[in-house]
Amino acid sequence: MAKLSDLKKLVDEARATASAPPSRAPAKGATPPAPATNGAPARVATSPRRSIAAQKHAGNDIDLAQAFADVRKLAPTTRVRHSPPRPAPIPLQRIADDRDALQASKYGDEPAPNTWDIGQELEGEQTFLRRGLGTDILSKLRRGHWSVQGELDLHGLTSDAARDTLADFLGAARQRGCRCVRVIHGKGLTSPNREPVLKGKVRKWLSQWDDVLAYCEAPQHAGGGGAVLILLRGR
Repeated sequence: MAKLSDLKKLVDEARATASAPPSRAPAKGATPPAPATNGAPARVATSPRRSIAAQKHAGNDIDLAQAFADVRKLAPTTRVRHSPPRPAPIPLQRIADDRDALQASKYGDEPAPNTWDIGQELEGEQTFLRRGLGTDILSKLRRGHWSVQGELDLHGLTSDAARDTLADFLGAARQRGCRCVRVIHGKGLTSPNREPVLKGKVRKWLSQWDDVLAYCEAPQHAGGGGAVLILLRGR
């Protein structure tokens, strides 16, 4: 067995070794610093990797001034540079929207019932509905459910000329596939005794054509008693 004095000696040596500052040994492959000569500071040696990189790029560096020494500015061409004028800062679309809104508020997309003439929907010969159709057709026709796709003005025509013109107009409208048209016959304000001549005749003619499904007097903003809205049979 080891003596206590030997164990104590080993412990003291281990403590002395642990408390001593570590010595910096030169790294493996590193070049030791050269000693100073004549009092001048020793030069710090670079790593082998940096020295190799410096030697590699030293001969391949490009002198930009020399490389672009023969560059010359291109001569101006004869091509015209067209610069279109910038539009004026006027909100055209907003102005158009405001105009449409004002017009809609003035006339309304769907005229209110209080703009109709009293008893107009129930008065004889003011409306017509082909047998077998629903009664809501007249309400839809007057409220603009079908947009007006054609218009005919019979002012100044005789009865015979008005009938022929009306027949040609309805035939052409059917060929174009129109469903709703408006015929203006006038209120008779310039007729003798201020009585409408074509108003009753036009309605009677319309009821005799099979292609006419319904008609009603136009609302006030679309001609009132001087015009009639006509619903034609579809193709």
